[in-house]
Amino acid sequence: MYRVFILSGVAGIALVAASLSAQAQSDESTESVTVTAQRLQDARNGIQTQTGASTYTITSHDIQNQPGGDNLGLNSVVLQAPGVAQDSFGQLHVRGEHNGLQYRLNGIILPEGISAFGQTLNPRLAESVRLITGALPAEYGLRTAGIVDIQTKTGFTDGGTAGVYGGSHSTLTPSVVYGGTSGRFNYFISADYTANTLGIESPDGSSDPAHDRTEQYHGFAYLSEILDQNTSLSAVLGTSNGIFQIPNRRGLQPGGLDGIVGLGPLNPDSGNYVLDANGATTFPSLGLDERQREITHYAILSYLHSHGDMDTQVSVFGRYSSLFFTPGANVGPLLYDGISQKAYKRDAAYGLQAESAWHGWDGHTVRFGALYQADDTLSQTSSRVLATAAGGAANANPNALCLDPAQTCQTSATPLSIADNGSKHGYSYSLYVQDEWKIGDDLTVNYGLRYDAFAAYDAENQLSPRVNAVWTPLDGTTIHAGYARYFSPPPFELVASSQVALFDNTTAAAASGANTTPKAERADYYDIGMEQKLFDHWTLGLDSFFKASSNLIDEGQFGAPIILTPFNYGQGRQYGAEFSLNYQDDGFSGYVNASYERAVGRQIVSSQFQFDPADLAYIASHYIPLDHEQIGTVSAGATYDWDGTRLSSDLLYGTGLRRDGVTPNGDHLPSYVTVNFGIARDFDVNDQGFTARLDLINAFDQRYEIRDGTGVGVGAPQFGARRGVFVGLSKDL
Repeated sequence: MYRVFILSGVAGIALVAASLSAQAQSDESTESVTVTAQRLQDARNGIQTQTGASTYTITSHDIQNQPGGDNLGLNSVVLQAPGVAQDSFGQLHVRGEHNGLQYRLNGIILPEGISAFGQTLNPRLAESVRLITGALPAEYGLRTAGIVDIQTKTGFTDGGTAGVYGGSHSTLTPSVVYGGTSGRFNYFISADYTANTLGIESPDGSSDPAHDRTEQYHGFAYLSEILDQNTSLSAVLGTSNGIFQIPNRRGLQPGGLDGIVGLGPLNPDSGNYVLDANGATTFPSLGLDERQREITHYAILSYLHSHGDMDTQVSVFGRYSSLFFTPGANVGPLLYDGISQKAYKRDAAYGLQAESAWHGWDGHTVRFGALYQADDTLSQTSSRVLATAAGGAANANPNALCLDPAQTCQTSATPLSIADNGSKHGYSYSLYVQDEWKIGDDLTVNYGLRYDAFAAYDAENQLSPRVNAVWTPLDGTTIHAGYARYFSPPPFELVASSQVALFDNTTAAAASGANTTPKAERADYYDIGMEQKLFDHWTLGLDSFFKASSNLIDEGQFGAPIILTPFNYGQGRQYGAEFSLNYQDDGFSGYVNASYERAVGRQIVSSQFQFDPADLAYIASHYIPLDHEQIGTVSAGATYDWDGTRLSSDLLYGTGLRRDGVTPNGDHLPSYVTVNFGIARDFDVNDQGFTARLDLINAFDQRYEIRDGTGVGVGAPQFGARRGVFVGLSKDL
């Protein structure tokens, strides 16, 4: 027994030693993989530069600390950056631009689609979100209002969270995120479902608008394999499916259409004779049943190689997006709008992005790249309208007031059906080269050229010079300045392909027959700013910009489907200044961002049929504010972490977007301020980690109008969300 004991002890020691050795080798292997992954990630980030641009970074920690955390939309996160104004349907306006944002995942461009990425991408997938604006280096083009670059989470820490969040507006949001690693392979996945009764902004300012339910699904996966110490292969997959009811205003009846004498009775409120559709002349607004479904799928496959002086990344990408709008089975839309349209739109985009950085020239980093993207769009609409004709004695309209030939009169109560279908293939390609030259310890200059070309409804191209400089005259002081020539094609997937003449002599006839194809915007952009670190915890930033454009691109909603249509102003001007102040300490952080901006345009030179002739005539010779101009915007927030309990607050102030006054866009909506509060607590139950949170959104129940239904290219009225109380509970996995 003694000998057996000795032998067993020796075997046990050997097994323990072998186990410790294997564990040490495993730890060493894991550490080696992690170091390699970090080096490759640094190489990937180094391929792109923001030298001279204005960059504002929001980390996943910052997102979690704001009221609502990562349960809010990505647009709510970006809204906290300087120079960003909110609009309806989740739209964002950066430095006086209408959309014009380019979204990137890990530096790879995501093609645009029918719906906005601000509603498609979810903050849960983000390790950080960077908003890059200003005079951009040559690697950035096509969409230049701002680059929203999202660095995705990876799976190097095994684990995740599962949670549920909900409250006001019948909100319910279950979600799960998880990441893990196995040898050289790592992954991160997230999924969530959201249902509430405030899918689209309230049209009447009520806290619980009628017919406004939404259901939305989001999924995301990041997969990465380290092939060897110099090479990795990664994939990004994502999907979004949103179903929206179009909210209704209460207590309305059809008021007739301006400029058309209907077959129905006189509406004393509007002063118009209402339309008649199959004998119906009245219809309660609460009976409308319009709905919209938006689907998006996207994928990226990237090959990264870093060896010696050269870093290269080659990626293929694709996006499928579709929109399906149904007006309901009743005659309501016909009586209110003169058209009841079923619309299906689809865009499939795909392409290649290849970029490299060469560090072999002392004091220089030379970057170069190419981008190719193709789009295939499909548009199918089926519209019910009512026939009209010029007034006169022979007119079928029995109304005695319709005898004047200058009038337009409804001639039949029987709806007509008009189909308008089309498809289009378009493509664009870009080439760039730039040199980041470190002239001295305190001065870096980045200069380069970019060439862009596209062919779709139009074909254009441009060679664009770029130059930026960053100077650090003192410790903690950074000054940047830059110039960029920009070339921005109109968003191909949104260009209206309607045959205007199809709707002649109907209640959906265009006010003007002119329909010039939208053109590419060409602009000169200047930016200068500085950043100063103050004491140990403060950072102060100042920035200013000026942009002069020809064929300035704007967008408007001109129909019932919530889809925007681009058009051009012949000339445009945008300028402004931004201020930011940040404080960071161990337990407390805070920020204040403020901006002033002006954006004006003159002479609408494309898609003219969408506009009132009187507005066209005025704008032809006068600069007017763009409908999305918000002169002043302030965002601020603070977080205090006390022994596992996080207290947070943020606010948003705006002077209001534009509305019609004496002139088009000649007035602005009232200013507003919304304040949010949040509290979150981490705790353990039976060695299981939990986080509970309570959020009060729009705490003082500010009733504010984002749009009032007037303005150039503006659709229905929209109000911001009223006060909401939300609770959440998540568990570590």
